[in-house]
Amino acid sequence: MSSHDQAPDPQTAATRDVVMRYHLSWKARDIEAVLALYHPDVEYNDFLQNRCMHREELADYVRATMPSSPEDFLEHNDRIRIDGDTAFIQYAISVAGGGTFRASEAITVRDGLIWRINEYALLVQPASQSSKTPSQRPAASRLGLSARQLGLLARDIEEYFQRSQPYLDPALDLHQVASATGYTRNQISYLLNQMLGQSFYQYVNHARLQHLLKLLEIAVPPVRIDELAFTAGFNSLSAFYRCFRQHTGLSPKAYLKQLPT
Repeated sequence: MSSHDQAPDPQTAATRDVVMRYHLSWKARDIEAVLALYHPDVEYNDFLQNRCMHREELADYVRATMPSSPEDFLEHNDRIRIDGDTAFIQYAISVAGGGTFRASEAITVRDGLIWRINEYALLVQPASQSSKTPSQRPAASRLGLSARQLGLLARDIEEYFQRSQPYLDPALDLHQVASATGYTRNQISYLLNQMLGQSFYQYVNHARLQHLLKLLEIAVPPVRIDELAFTAGFNSLSAFYRCFRQHTGLSPKAYLKQLPT
């Protein structure tokens, strides 16, 4: 009998069945189905955080990292590779505004359940930062956030800015945002600086600018754009003019001229 005629390895087939169910449960965002596939003696190693977890810790971990909104981006970007009792999955996690984690999981199956997971993640810098030499793993580990959790942090910050409009306060600072969202200042700074390539004040001023541009859509001439800038939360005209030109490519005066009358 040639090697091509040999029956599939039973262990490989059993592993494939378990790992495919695991993969599809994540894809369907079914937390209970994911948890049901963990062995009582499961060990989950998240090497980005330098963290080892066991069965009793994984319920909270999965709930915190499971994508929960339609905008969350978690894509498996290669076929699942299986050899005996071990499988390998690769996927990408993208954070709104830029930055992507490429992650892989080595999964070991025992007794028809997932017994070991080793998860490795690597931050891929946004194009605007590609010339920088990244050294993000130690920082991310200290922050206590997994790759998926950084994606959730980005979404939570964006939703907070849209819902509460804290940027309208000209004295808004990082401490206020951290207190309101429940994250630490270091976690938010890491997200903005390393994932989105912005400082805190660049992020805030961009939100202010978007608010101002919406005001311009409904403003009745004559438009006093300097007054609108302060209404939107800018605390200096120089910061406003710099932000306006950076994001629109025009001066405020030139931008007003091209608006429909």
